[in-house]
Amino acid sequence: MKLIPVIDLKDGIVVHAKYGQRDNYQPIHSVLSEQPDIYSVLNGLLQLYAFDTLYIADLNAITQNGDNSTLIHQVLNDFPMITFWIDAGQVAPQAFPQNYLPVLGSEYINENSVAYLAQFHHQFILSLDYGANSERLGATELWQEPQYWPKEVIIMTLARVGSSQGIASEELKHFSKTYPNRQFIAAGGVRNMDDIAILKKYNVKAVLLASAFHLGAISAEDLKFKQKNTPAS
Repeated sequence: MKLIPVIDLKDGIVVHAKYGQRDNYQPIHSVLSEQPDIYSVLNGLLQLYAFDTLYIADLNAITQNGDNSTLIHQVLNDFPMITFWIDAGQVAPQAFPQNYLPVLGSEYINENSVAYLAQFHHQFILSLDYGANSERLGATELWQEPQYWPKEVIIMTLARVGSSQGIASEELKHFSKTYPNRQFIAAGGVRNMDDIAILKKYNVKAVLLASAFHLGAISAEDLKFKQKNTPAS
């Protein structure tokens, strides 16, 4: 099970994402960092564990209210050995930095734009997004036609983000069973290592995490134990 920390950026500050209510996100309070700037938070995460993949959500870009692209590209340059999954809304296909992998969310892909995904030649991460009322967001065709999907697909339950309510079990079980040739990534509601153990049973390959790290619910000792008990590939 691959654990991928999430950093949510808004107006240059790392914020605490909660329930998908982006207008209400506040600066992060974390056991890993005294300050909510991205370098303090990132270094706190790397002291916790040598993560090789991180997810950054540019909330300004997602909500079409400016962006944090200059800061994000600075971070990419400063940490070239880390692969960053970048969610910056509906970006155009382009030459991305080597350690930049775009995340494209269904919430901002409508019926008229779903075909543009083909221009990425499967070199992206797809996020299938459930809304506040467990509704499927975005183009119906995108949810029904896996031909549009890359190998790795996030199942994002926005209503559970930052909630510590537990994982969306039924959704994850459905996708893992129905599409065994895809690698599904859980996002939203993971509380602790017990939830991660449940995800393993569903054959989920990775999980996006933020609150569990910042609250100290998953510690360095937990991650050392995980590494010790992970079979060599």
